[in-house]
Amino acid sequence: MYYQIYELNHAALQPFRALADATKLFYQNPLNPLSATPVGRAVSAAAEVFERTTRRYGKPAFDLPTTTVDGAEVGVEERIVWSRPFCDLIHFRRDLPRARRADPKLLIVAPMSGHYATLLRGTVEAMMPHAEVYITDWTDARMVPLSEGRFDLDDYVDYIIGMFHHLGPDTHVMAVCQPSVPVLSAVSLMEARGDPLSPASMTLMGGPIDTRRNPTAVNLLAEKKGIEWFRDNVIMPVPFPNPGFMREVYPGFLQLSGFMSMNLDRHLIAHKDFFMHLVKNDGDSAEKHREFYDEYLAVMDLTAEFYLQTVETVFVRHDLPKGQMKHRGEPVDPSAVRTVALLTVEGENDDISGVGQTQATHDLCVNIPDSMRGHHLQSRVGHYGVFNGSRFRAEIVPRIVDFMATHAAKTRPAAKPRLVSVKNS
Repeated sequence: MYYQIYELNHAALQPFRALADATKLFYQNPLNPLSATPVGRAVSAAAEVFERTTRRYGKPAFDLPTTTVDGAEVGVEERIVWSRPFCDLIHFRRDLPRARRADPKLLIVAPMSGHYATLLRGTVEAMMPHAEVYITDWTDARMVPLSEGRFDLDDYVDYIIGMFHHLGPDTHVMAVCQPSVPVLSAVSLMEARGDPLSPASMTLMGGPIDTRRNPTAVNLLAEKKGIEWFRDNVIMPVPFPNPGFMREVYPGFLQLSGFMSMNLDRHLIAHKDFFMHLVKNDGDSAEKHREFYDEYLAVMDLTAEFYLQTVETVFVRHDLPKGQMKHRGEPVDPSAVRTVALLTVEGENDDISGVGQTQATHDLCVNIPDSMRGHHLQSRVGHYGVFNGSRFRAEIVPRIVDFMATHAAKTRPAAKPRLVSVKNS
């Protein structure tokens, strides 16, 4: 019902958004003498703020047409190289000479936690000079018809394994935040099966591997409410006329409300400053605001089964660190990981995944040799700074690049299959 009310309110505001847009254009027109006055700019600014805070933001574009390799600018082409109903795998193909030595293949697994994969645009941009970059482009669940079936955490793990098989040997993987758990699960399963296509290295960044360590407000909320509260209060059917009509989802607008309520004062101040930048004709500062919120306010729905299974498994029961996690009845055992190098990265001021939650991976993957491990705690960054921003580019990226180069697939021992007892649950 709430989803339908949200859609109704959005539609009801459409005429007012159109009026605000027309007002902005009128007061910005250079032929209008008021456009150069503080009064004119104030009216235009108020109209733009209203329009931007009431619109629905569509999926942004990656918009990365070039990169720099070996000191030279080269063209980049986005290609979908693997596709399933809930995800496309995008390859950022660089226009490089065929005779040039191949760079490592890097699979970046973007979070399926509300925002689109384009939230990692800066991550992709920073890694393209050093690797053949692929990224998971998750699909908005409200755009997937019911006829395409369900998508849960087990399916997520299967998708990751399928991507490893598609990309082949000598692949490295980077999981940013939420996918740290399914990526570690996929690698653990592949190693236990003796799969030769398990990645050369995995880098887990700001991920909730063990949320019992240094729990944040997000972790405490999940434990306090319990899974039934989430099932009763945040799961809703997609309204007509979306393609996913009647699919049970955790709506993007609810997620966005949760994101913004955590730092509501900061967002209010940011919009007040945006208004003042427009009035003062400070175009650069205003454009930075637009760029950030065009991305931040673009959200997608998650399937109910994926969201609930993730909350229950990761945040309520802590199955993975307790050794109780299963994938379609098969135990997920991180101690099976022997041939995949492990790098964990955390942010000193991370208020989403507390310090120590990602590092806990090392305590679970006990059979990875010490020479194939690494951990980095980045000072003076929060959650977003773990995978984007100046410190990410200057201090984290070089460590990841060096780690991948040090632990190339050709230098690691062959995987040894292990017998795994499988029990249906």
